[in-house]
Amino acid sequence: MDDEKTEEKSFEEKRKEEDSMVKRENLTEKMRGNPWIISTLVLGVLALILLVGNFSGTGNVITGSVISEEDAGQTVIDFVQAQTNGEGELVEVSDFNDNFYEVIIMYQGNKIPLYLTKDGEYFTSSLIPLAEIGEEAPEQTAQSTEVPKSDKPVVELFIWSYCPYGVQAQGPLAEVAFLLGDSADFESVLYYGGHGDYEIQQNKIQACIQEIAPDKYWDYAAGFVEDIYPVVSQSRDIEADKTESIKLMKSLGIDDSAVMSCVDSKGEDLIAEHAARAKEYGVTGSPTLIVNGVKVNVARTADAFKGAVCDAFNNAPEECSTTLDSSATTTSGNC
Repeated sequence: MDDEKTEEKSFEEKRKEEDSMVKRENLTEKMRGNPWIISTLVLGVLALILLVGNFSGTGNVITGSVISEEDAGQTVIDFVQAQTNGEGELVEVSDFNDNFYEVIIMYQGNKIPLYLTKDGEYFTSSLIPLAEIGEEAPEQTAQSTEVPKSDKPVVELFIWSYCPYGVQAQGPLAEVAFLLGDSADFESVLYYGGHGDYEIQQNKIQACIQEIAPDKYWDYAAGFVEDIYPVVSQSRDIEADKTESIKLMKSLGIDDSAVMSCVDSKGEDLIAEHAARAKEYGVTGSPTLIVNGVKVNVARTADAFKGAVCDAFNNAPEECSTTLDSSATTTSGNC
């Protein structure tokens, strides 16, 4: 009888191990397809911790056992590297509160904070107090999804400059801006630099061009999509980004010295304002199209974007009758 129980237990353990392996393999494939899933990974069990734990007292709310900071860092980096073919580097570990360690890793040139429960069992990329979610929920629920009309619609495209999905949207929107630029206000909002320093720099460059030479910005944006993105997105080199950007600005008659001076003196403040606007709208992905203060979900084609903008006019201009490119992008998604 004992032998039969041992065999049953062994079989059950093997089944669980196989199930666990399949889940890890599935997660690995998702991470390889979109490495930034690491920066948005939130384990469902954490919600239970937040609900039942009051984050008071000492020790861990789950088991009462606590691993060291050194072990916490090793646990996280081992997991990250296992899912990304060895990428990722441990930066530092600190005591976040009685229940969590904050573990900072360097991944693809960007520092990412992860929070590990002190028993070393669970981690997440952010800790969001439920009270804050509760306070924001009524306002979000009450928000209208109908785009209000105006004499001159305000069109805001929220992107990371080197997000491939944002680039897929920026090119088509440039066509709409060329068509309707005198009748509507178009702006790229560079609210986040998730790919590293070269993207942060490009965000500042584009924000400054919109400050210094707004009439030539969409020419630059179209040139960026065609000429700069294909090169720098591969090299991820900040100097290449600067060199190619200056070359493009010169070709368009944009004062590149004034723009780069703006990058150094005002770049941080401009991007901070863009980030604050994204937070105000609840923007969580690149690209996000906002027309007259309301999020619009349409295909990422010039003609679909044109339709969304033209629908927001009190009296649509005759240019709205023009048919633009309606070719669909090869991939969909956001950063």
